[in-house]
Amino acid sequence: MSIAPDCDMRLEGQPIYSALLTVAWKPPRVLKGCGTQVLGKGPRPRYSSFRRESFGRSHQQLNQDYETLLETCLRNNHLFEDDSFPADMSSIGRGSLLQKLPPTLQWKRPTELHENPVFYSSRIGRLGLCQGIVGNCWFLAALEALTFHWDILRRVVPLKQSFTKKYAGIFLFQFWHFGEWIPVVVDDRLPVNEADQLVFVSSTCKNLFWAALLEKAYAKLSGSYEDLQTGHVSEAFVDFTGGVTATIQLAKAPFDLWDILTRVASKRSLIGCQTHSGERVLDNGLVDGHAYTLTGMRKVTCHNGPEYLVRLRNPWGKVEWKGDWSDRSKKWDLLSPKEKILLLRDDEDGEFWMSFHDFKFHFVSLVICQLTPDLMSQEVGKKWMCSLSAGRWVRGSTAGGRLRHYRDTFWMNPQFQLTVLSADEDKKSSKPCGVLVSLMQKSKSRHRKEMLHLPIGTFLFRVGEEFGSTKVNELLWEGNHRLPQEFFQRTTPLFVPRDFQTEREVSYEFFLEPGTYLIVPCTSEPWQESEFILRVFSRKHALYEMGSNCSFVLPKEIVDRYEGEEKFFTKLFEKYPEIDAIQLQKILNNMTWIYLSNPQPTFSMDTCLGILALLDLNATGTVSIQEFRCLWKRLLIYQEVFHKQDEHKLGFLESGQLRAAAQEAGILLSDEVCNLMALRYGNYNRKIGFENFVYFMLRVENMEEAFRNLTHDDKGIYLLKSEIHKRLHYLINATE
Repeated sequence: MSIAPDCDMRLEGQPIYSALLTVAWKPPRVLKGCGTQVLGKGPRPRYSSFRRESFGRSHQQLNQDYETLLETCLRNNHLFEDDSFPADMSSIGRGSLLQKLPPTLQWKRPTELHENPVFYSSRIGRLGLCQGIVGNCWFLAALEALTFHWDILRRVVPLKQSFTKKYAGIFLFQFWHFGEWIPVVVDDRLPVNEADQLVFVSSTCKNLFWAALLEKAYAKLSGSYEDLQTGHVSEAFVDFTGGVTATIQLAKAPFDLWDILTRVASKRSLIGCQTHSGERVLDNGLVDGHAYTLTGMRKVTCHNGPEYLVRLRNPWGKVEWKGDWSDRSKKWDLLSPKEKILLLRDDEDGEFWMSFHDFKFHFVSLVICQLTPDLMSQEVGKKWMCSLSAGRWVRGSTAGGRLRHYRDTFWMNPQFQLTVLSADEDKKSSKPCGVLVSLMQKSKSRHRKEMLHLPIGTFLFRVGEEFGSTKVNELLWEGNHRLPQEFFQRTTPLFVPRDFQTEREVSYEFFLEPGTYLIVPCTSEPWQESEFILRVFSRKHALYEMGSNCSFVLPKEIVDRYEGEEKFFTKLFEKYPEIDAIQLQKILNNMTWIYLSNPQPTFSMDTCLGILALLDLNATGTVSIQEFRCLWKRLLIYQEVFHKQDEHKLGFLESGQLRAAAQEAGILLSDEVCNLMALRYGNYNRKIGFENFVYFMLRVENMEEAFRNLTHDDKGIYLLKSEIHKRLHYLINATE
């Protein structure tokens, strides 16, 4: 008898493969209930406070500086008490959860519950978690999967926190929300019953408290513990990783599903699954309407041939499968004693084996979360890039509704130009490329359970063939920078969403030939307002919002080439917290401009003083590392667009090339303005070098942003477009 290598999810690698392209990306079903009445110090990381509104919570409630609060508590010798998420019923919430609470609910710190409390211990091995009375099996199933990836877990849960060294009753966690990682601070007061048992999440190791505190932080982010009562595994997967999820409906699973899962399990992925709808424990030991974690796979050889097994875990920490290959099944006698000892664990811990055939029959869906964007490739060592752009649907402005029913207003929706580039060495190759498009909306509700998501979808158009390249360039930048109604009246979409889904995130995968495309995210009805982020994954592409001046996305290889400079900048600012014009000049003239022709550009002192004046908002004569990072990112973009337009590698741009370069970076300028810019910033031949191009672009963007703020402020100054251009002409050419 033989046994295949164990895929126990602790392995490294890359995500899902092209076989998944045959699987429709469908929204996971929401899980309701799933509760159970069974109750069962090193250096500190630095985190900046979160300064923008996140899902369900205002920035005032999340804007808590962990380091400042910790130092204050240590200095005053008192334990932290979080007023924004207090130890009372307001944090528990309202609704069905109140009926499950013990008669005498108390809030106690781990130091009061155990003589030797431990935040996290790597010596304990894979950690068994037990669900409490909150119906958040979807959250626990995702968290169980996270414990197989220590490096990812420590980003969500900074693991060097403790109850001994510099303990002040305050703990820090991080979640990925709406495109960025945000810190969440909580105190360590936890709800317990009269026997001092944790009411919510606990660990099989009773003195371990990281999971209970993480659940409290997630409840704070969501509004309350009550707000965790319903959800789906994919949502928690994304919040823990920032990854992308694929849902496979097992009734329509591809014939090679085992091979797909084998490859996925051996790579960096999180896998969860769900049973059929309902809220009861079946005779076979499975729970209807419940989420489980897939923790392993194994192919074994019996007397009658191979058997395919999957290992699952119930977040309750008990109640297991009773059929074939369960802990007490006679099927284990078909294996050799060695194999039986290796696989079988006859413990009531919620984890069990079952055959792959039974798994597909008794479970309804499988959710796979990939942690890196190489989602649809089996090619080893091939890097994918990810682009993220934020936008919003605004009533009367950018909320145009779907195409079929609202053709007259559809063109008003936000529009994103996607350029798919060949990933092969042969740049002229027309081989289709895998592209994944993900659209996530942001609810305005404070509480997660009250978040009303709009029906959303994404249209895809091919641009360039119907009208000819010259006409397309005119259409791309006509009027308000978005393609006009005429384009959508004459162009058939390449992709139309089958339905509009009321989910937080919807995803689509495509095989696209290299070329130019238009992505139009929209709501099902016009005038529906919300914010959203659009993510695009592929081997190589460029993405920017039409009409935006800040959304050009650099190819990943350029950013990678500058990682050395980034480390250098960090060390520089450790020595000099602020830099002046002289230091700025030294830095710019010592950078390696990998795409620019020789000789390398030289920044004069006058140019550096001008750049410094644009960045120095506090009028101190210096810039901070945060201000310099913003400049550095812009420099990467400027180098890319300058190089693209400098076709003959002369190191200069003429007026027409200047207009195209500015447009590539998201700035629309007329021929008249470009001629004036060439006169103002160019040499005697009206040709502009890279250093003057940088200075010019910074000035244009700053002034456009200033006027944009004026025209969009409800109480501000309103200007006609013609007036804006007149003032831009004057200010750009004014003598400094």
